[in-house]
Amino acid sequence: MTDSIRWGILATGGIAASFTKDLRHAPDAEVVAVGSRTEESARVFAEAHGIPRAHGSWAELAADPDVDIVYIANTHNAHFAAAETCLKAGKAVLCEKPLTLNRAQAQGLVDLAGERGLFFMEAMWMRTIPAILKLNELVAEGAIGPVRSVRADFSLGGPFEPEHRLRDPELAGGGLLDLGVYPVSFAHMILGAPDTIAVSGWKTPEGVDAMAGMVLGYERAVAVLSCGIEASSATVASVGGPLGHIEVPNPFFRPGSLRLTRGGEVEEIEVPYLGGGMVHEAIEAMRCLRAGLTQSPLIPWQSTLEVMGILDEARRQLGVVYAGE
Repeated sequence: MTDSIRWGILATGGIAASFTKDLRHAPDAEVVAVGSRTEESARVFAEAHGIPRAHGSWAELAADPDVDIVYIANTHNAHFAAAETCLKAGKAVLCEKPLTLNRAQAQGLVDLAGERGLFFMEAMWMRTIPAILKLNELVAEGAIGPVRSVRADFSLGGPFEPEHRLRDPELAGGGLLDLGVYPVSFAHMILGAPDTIAVSGWKTPEGVDAMAGMVLGYERAVAVLSCGIEASSATVASVGGPLGHIEVPNPFFRPGSLRLTRGGEVEEIEVPYLGGGMVHEAIEAMRCLRAGLTQSPLIPWQSTLEVMGILDEARRQLGVVYAGE
């Protein structure tokens, strides 16, 4: 491996562009190639971002010998196929969340990465943001005592037209996979896998979830979460214990500060992030590659699998099924 970690970008949409721009904040990162389903799309993206090579297929990108790791940023209904292509070609992968449509697909990719001894990580950037790392540190130190309560919400008001991707069942639309993965991952990060899952909500006329409220039950803790595409939310989170609570401001998945309240005193804790925040997941992936790790301790495979399992159960209770499942 060279001094720089050489990235390939799979997909050419807005998220791919944001990630590529953010890599400029990591001096040891180099974007050497981009791949898309069409050569034209890849060429336009490459020219816009100063990328040397443009590939007209995922397979061509995965076969590029100068690529150390591929960042996958297409729509989540296509994550499995894209990640499988790259892993089978022997490439390390950082794949956007949600990792796949369901836990079974995610397990298949984890098994493949494990068999090949390849680094593989879900791009749940929230878990690599400095303020979130500080939150975990405070919780581990016992700053608020044993965690008894977690709250988080992420909803968009729209309105979204029927043809929008968030209402399209063919693109695995709805709030749970696109937005709900954040509050669920946040709760799992703090409390782990729940003992019980109770979900309430409704579907759009197209059959995807419109709004969902989730209560995750633990032996001595509860997580109250919500997501959806029909109501604007504050997009905040909080963690509470007997000694106090920690508030995570909007947007809780990319905070630059925390508010710790205990004993009647309030402490504002500033913890800035680099660039747009996405670079932190890249920094973590590169650290793991250099250390010879196949998974990140910040976003381990088991955590990703358990989060996907919670989302599976939420969809089951709401009656949401995607094409091909």
